[in-house]
Amino acid sequence: MRLRSACRAATLAALVLAVPVAPVAAQDWGQQERWCGGTDKVAVDLQIGACTALIQSGRYDNAGLAIIFINRGFAYDSKGQYDRAIQDYDQAIRLKPDDASAFYNRGNAYSNKRQYDRAIQDYDQAIRLKPDDADALNNRCYARATVNQLETALADCNRSLALRPNDAAMLDSRAFTYLKMGRLDAALADYNAALRIDPKYALALYGRGIAYRRKGDEARAAADIAAALKIQPDIAGELARRGVK
Repeated sequence: MRLRSACRAATLAALVLAVPVAPVAAQDWGQQERWCGGTDKVAVDLQIGACTALIQSGRYDNAGLAIIFINRGFAYDSKGQYDRAIQDYDQAIRLKPDDASAFYNRGNAYSNKRQYDRAIQDYDQAIRLKPDDADALNNRCYARATVNQLETALADCNRSLALRPNDAAMLDSRAFTYLKMGRLDAALADYNAALRIDPKYALALYGRGIAYRRKGDEARAAADIAAALKIQPDIAGELARRGVK
């Protein structure tokens, strides 16, 4: 799936990372940090290895280790290894319990596991720590809409869009919420706005197709659904799991 404002890795001023099998020479630590933090783009297994090497090095304080665990968790998340990602986010939270990004990313991992209530709890904490976090507000909107907490979901989407009004993912989240509320014209308006920004946004295309179908416009529905499936063949299953068919 395309995560609502996809997971972000944490950053550390002079930190980014990689893990070798052999001991790392002193001059290589900067490269390990760049690999782990994603500044240098490498294969995800190299990123995980780099982070592991840094964790084992004994070179970092709690705040630095928390960022490394977040980065490794993010890498595991990108491989679909959500339980391992959550374990790393747990470690980060133990080391630095006021880090909003650790809660945000763990919320995304729980959402990917379809444990939406636990995801919402983590987004709650991320927002308490960083009240104007548009991504966390947006992802909480989407999770709440999934479990039919529709009024609170809509409030979250409105807050996120007040911060970032031209974000296609956030418009799609509110459109999804309107769709589940049965407010089809409002859903279509937001889907149209999202697709003006990103015409190939499969979630928005498919959602708009469903909205057209519910309004009885089968021609437009069929066109949008076909376009969405061409971009992302599994899109129907994604929305079905979230209660929209």
